[in-house]
Amino acid sequence: MRKKRRNIQKQDNVIVFPGTIEKLIADGHHFAEHYQYDLAVQALSEALQYTEGDESTLSVYAFSLYETRDFEKAKEACEKLLAVGPNKYIEAMELYLTVCMELKEFNQVEELIKSLLEEQVIPEESIPKFIRLQELNARIAENIIQSSEPDVEVKIDDAQFQKDHFFSLSYMRQFQLLQTVRQVNVRHIEQEIIAIIEDERVHPLLQSEALLLLVNQQVNTTVTVTKFNVQLTVNPAELMAPNALPVTHQVMDLVEDELQQEPSALDMVQYLITRHIAVTYPFEWFDYDAREIADGYTDFVHAMFGEVKETDYDLMDFFQKLEQLSELPDI
Repeated sequence: MRKKRRNIQKQDNVIVFPGTIEKLIADGHHFAEHYQYDLAVQALSEALQYTEGDESTLSVYAFSLYETRDFEKAKEACEKLLAVGPNKYIEAMELYLTVCMELKEFNQVEELIKSLLEEQVIPEESIPKFIRLQELNARIAENIIQSSEPDVEVKIDDAQFQKDHFFSLSYMRQFQLLQTVRQVNVRHIEQEIIAIIEDERVHPLLQSEALLLLVNQQVNTTVTVTKFNVQLTVNPAELMAPNALPVTHQVMDLVEDELQQEPSALDMVQYLITRHIAVTYPFEWFDYDAREIADGYTDFVHAMFGEVKETDYDLMDFFQKLEQLSELPDI
């Protein structure tokens, strides 16, 4: 019986034996699944010299490039993936936007998200995720601009910080008002800021922002902070910054150790902790200890990636509440 002949591919006079491309792609997937992203990039980049690549291959390749921080190539891979018209379009677009943010292409990100929202391309359940990306993109861009601008003298209208006027404003305007005095000596409006912090109408995130004005300038006074039905009297001059609080520091160390082989999950956990501690400050996570919190955030993020397992559902509900409070409602 004759053996079947199989075509041998050539690329730039290099002979590619049958099965070579398939093996490279399979290896690339295997390496990515085991968080060996540098090896995944190596295997898939070689395979993609000889084939256009399907959605799955391009998706894994783009993600692996992102994980190895080769953002220029990751952007190119995302563009090829999006041109294919992938079934997982939203996931591909989210990765593309994230890569563009890493490349500091903030205007492109803003225009693209705005266009997607206006054209109603994004499924309803994914809209909050894209709005969060839009807000994060704007915040990073603004911080970069501010860091490159020379300091200018800011005149404060004290009347704007009188609590009745302050609470007549929208949450976003309150936030912007607090931001305007971050680099200004606030001691002459110390009592107004304290009144804002102690008022029951204050949003927890704005309460933290106001308190940090006093903490950052080491204002020696007393403030009573009430959050989640827990009350504490503090001296801002003696308070640590949110990321330096003892339990927070322990949690960060624990998750970094636990998720060192999962850089994407680690980035997300660190991002969530930073957001959430801004809501609970000067408290941390109340009655939960560092190990419970670290394990809880690991479960929380794994669930976001589709990996659901038995966990502390009361703690998950608490994280969900913190996530909601970490975004100011547009009212």
